[in-house]
Amino acid sequence: MGLLTGLLTLPLAPVRGTIWIAEQLADQAALELGDERAIRRHLVEAELAYEAGELGEEEFEAIEDELLERLELLAHGAAEEVEP
Repeated sequence: MGLLTGLLTLPLAPVRGTIWIAEQLADQAALELGDERAIRRHLVEAELAYEAGELGEEEFEAIEDELLERLELLAHGAAEEVEP
């Protein structure tokens, strides 16, 4: 990028930075959604929060159901990849 181009596009720098951050967050979220260890870690964290009284029973059950569903989807997805 030349000096003139750099000067002309300087006002767009914050936008490019914001887009880059959004892309990094999306990439990390995709990794965590498909990572069994991350899901299990979230499940343990929710259980600890419930036991500490930070979550109500309904909140904990909703979180637990969603995380267990994600684990099940991962298990079925992995099984489908292995089967011919």
